[in-house]
Amino acid sequence: MTAPVTPLLAADVIIRPQSAPDRVLLIQRRNPPQGWALPGGFVDRGERVEAAALREAREETGLEVALEALLGCYSDPARDPRGHTVSAVYVATARGEPRAGDDARDARWVDPADPGVPLAFDHALILGDYLRYRATGEVAPLRL
Repeated sequence: MTAPVTPLLAADVIIRPQSAPDRVLLIQRRNPPQGWALPGGFVDRGERVEAAALREAREETGLEVALEALLGCYSDPARDPRGHTVSAVYVATARGEPRAGDDARDARWVDPADPGVPLAFDHALILGDYLRYRATGEVAPLRL
């Protein structure tokens, strides 16, 4: 039996500091595509998606995070210029100051309504969904 050809799977994390829940953490990507993005990356074979989210947050920001909720699953085939990638996006909190590592060139706390930096992928859409979640408690809408 031949294995199906499927999209790559990623996990991204919207990290809020416990001291300032109106901010979120973005990382400046070291590798193409350029821009600022939510911390995250690919799920390893044999790894739970939640574990990948925790690992990627730690590798890219140096922070230990606590996952709070699954915001949504983002699967538009055009969301990543490198190829079809599906991402599970989690909301999390963290303590401490981030330090860029692994694939991150820089890290900074921003206002999710106006990050003030160019965003990679569909992360502007995701931040919009996060703002709605923060205001209403509703997770990301289904997009068909």
